[in-house]
Amino acid sequence: MNLLFTGGSGYIGSHTALEFLQNTPCTVSIIDNFSTGFIENFRYLQEKFHERVQLLELDLSDFKNLENVFANHHFDCVLHFSASLIVGESILNPLLYYANNTLNTINLIKLCVQYKVKNFIFSSTAAVYGQPDMKFIPVDENVPLDPINPYGVSKMMSEKILADTSSAYDFNYIALRYFNVAGANMENSFSHSVSRLGQRNKNATHLIKVACECAVGKRDKIHIFGNDYPTKDGTCIRDYIHVNDLANAHLEAYFYLSKFQTSEIFNVGYHQGYSVKEVIETVKKVSQTHFGVEIAPRRAGDPMELVANNQKLLSLTNWRPKYNNLEMVIRSSYEWEKYL
Repeated sequence: MNLLFTGGSGYIGSHTALEFLQNTPCTVSIIDNFSTGFIENFRYLQEKFHERVQLLELDLSDFKNLENVFANHHFDCVLHFSASLIVGESILNPLLYYANNTLNTINLIKLCVQYKVKNFIFSSTAAVYGQPDMKFIPVDENVPLDPINPYGVSKMMSEKILADTSSAYDFNYIALRYFNVAGANMENSFSHSVSRLGQRNKNATHLIKVACECAVGKRDKIHIFGNDYPTKDGTCIRDYIHVNDLANAHLEAYFYLSKFQTSEIFNVGYHQGYSVKEVIETVKKVSQTHFGVEIAPRRAGDPMELVANNQKLLSLTNWRPKYNNLEMVIRSSYEWEKYL
């Protein structure tokens, strides 16, 4: 079983590669340009799995060399993680997002069809839902898509392209709509001098990551972007999922795709929402620290509440989350941040 991971040296891609390498006899080829990925993540995988994982340093926009990869390898499945993913940046620079997230995905799908790669797993996002009417929350996969930022639109467009390609060719896909991902590899050992896997960011924007950076003294304060939303405490509500559970969802999606050869879309979350204030207070509790919290204006493109209905994934696959506990998610993030 030979798999191609685009963006496999990034946060989610590397944890998912670990999940596959530990639980199947696969070999993994990673394409990454390290714009947001890290060589340390690849080295972690290489140290553990040696020749079963290889790196192809390449930008997906380099269509000629990307085609050479397909011409010289046979892949049983492509797992596509490469993307630009910062909501605020997508509003300021939408063309970057449509080029990197949509145009590059089109070319990747085209090569899959051309070289008869029949299976494709796509990293999508809950941002495709935009701000659903409260009657639809927790959102299921049939809620109308109405993204409110170019990041979400770019992913929605890619989903549509996948659906149309699947209808026209011998090509099947699963789109996994991620909710808010956090945490570090639960197998990390911090008592020995060994490499570890977790969330590295050059400029972190994710709430739990930023709060943990505050807890270990890397930042002196955190901003809450808006405290006047019509929620229980005035702050936005999100569904936070541990990265290991998300990685396992990819593995179970692959098993489903291999068995049934039919395309599907799945939400990947815990069906449990927490407010920004609740997350910050839990970080303080877990770390037993205090840090500054300031209220800032709302950010453009931020929905008020997004929580997953995950019943479809639970009912159609063997995915069963192991780390559905906010304190556990945050503790793994905090221990990782202390290590960094």
